[in-house]
Amino acid sequence: MNSFDHFTPATLSEALSLLAERNGGAAIIAGGTDLLLRMKNGFAKPRAVVNIKRIPDLHGISFDSTSGLRLGALTTLRDLTRSPQILDLYPVLALAAGLMASEQIRNLATLGGNLCNASPSADLAPPLIALEAVACLVSLSSERQIPLADFFTGPGKSVMQRGELLKEIIVPPLQGRTVYLKHSPRAFMDIAIVGAAVRIDKQGGKCRQARITLGAVAPTPLRVRSGEEILEGQALTDERIRQAAKISAESCSPISDVRGAAWYRKRMVEVLVRRGIEATL
Repeated sequence: MNSFDHFTPATLSEALSLLAERNGGAAIIAGGTDLLLRMKNGFAKPRAVVNIKRIPDLHGISFDSTSGLRLGALTTLRDLTRSPQILDLYPVLALAAGLMASEQIRNLATLGGNLCNASPSADLAPPLIALEAVACLVSLSSERQIPLADFFTGPGKSVMQRGELLKEIIVPPLQGRTVYLKHSPRAFMDIAIVGAAVRIDKQGGKCRQARITLGAVAPTPLRVRSGEEILEGQALTDERIRQAAKISAESCSPISDVRGAAWYRKRMVEVLVRRGIEATL
């Protein structure tokens, strides 16, 4: 591991000042479950590390019936699995977080870290995108909100600019029912071979709105708009569900690696999307 400067700011403004001064040479750490491993293995060599875990503005879970759910970037996976508000109003987020890693890791790993690492297989990304979540990014000079569907630009890459920090995730009031299905060698611990989130809002016996989002089958989490269009405004018959699932499989571009072949991932997308739609009915 290379030598580096370590800072522990107490306020958000102090952290943003440090990031601006370092001009891209500082890494942000909170839980550290990913960054520390990458540093030990020589894949990350920051000149400075800014530890943000003591900043109050980045903690907390709150809900308002008008604006929806607000999740501080330092919300841990454990927090997501145990928050009464999430369990009651957004149970899919508790489910997705509970499928990740071990209990020890969930005690440390944060929502912000899972998203900012921008892994194509990040478990929280598909359900949050299906819920139309928004990322709130702050810097010394500005604050902006980006739909999470537009946040990821490639493996390990996002729209975040130098000096920016993820402050919170905002999830609008829930409409319809959302499910997340994950296929991996073990139900827990393992990285997803395929992940699929589906949200269906029904009205008058028809699908008013649909959201289908996939993980681990493209360079970024993938929203399947063509599959959604097959469902919206229609009765959810078996044939229409099969069509949406098939289109979802055709829309993704998985790679073959040690966890699964591309053809297998495509097949599992079709299976999981079909099961996900059926589970919302």
